[in-house]
Amino acid sequence: MKKILVLVLFIVSLFTLAACSSNLNIDRKNADIQFTVPGANPELDTPADNGRVAGLGTGFFHGLLAPLTLFISFFNPAVQMYEVHNDGAWYNLGFLIGSVLLFAFGGFSGGRRRA
Repeated sequence: MKKILVLVLFIVSLFTLAACSSNLNIDRKNADIQFTVPGANPELDTPADNGRVAGLGTGFFHGLLAPLTLFISFFNPAVQMYEVHNDGAWYNLGFLIGSVLLFAFGGFSGGRRRA
C-alpha cells in the first residue's frame, strides 16, 4: 500500500512540474467550453443497415461490452459504444443494466476471501 501511495505522489508531482513548463503555447482566445444538453436522437426507431432496431437485449449486450468497446474505439473510429438505431428507453435500460451488472460482478468477484 505504501509503494502505491509513493508511486501516485510521484506521478502527481511529475504532472504538476510538467504543467509549470514555460514552453507551453496556449491560445486562450479560442479556448471555449460549451455546455449543451443532449438533443433528440434523429435515428430513433429507424432500422440500421441490417433492417433491425436495437432493443432491450441488444442494449444489455452492448452494456456488457462497453469497456471493451471504449478501448477499441480509441484506435478504430469506426467502432462506437452506443447504437443510435435503437428503440429509446428500452435500449437505454438494457445498456444501463448490462453496464451495472458487469461492474457489480467485477466488484463481487474481486472481494476478499475468508479463510
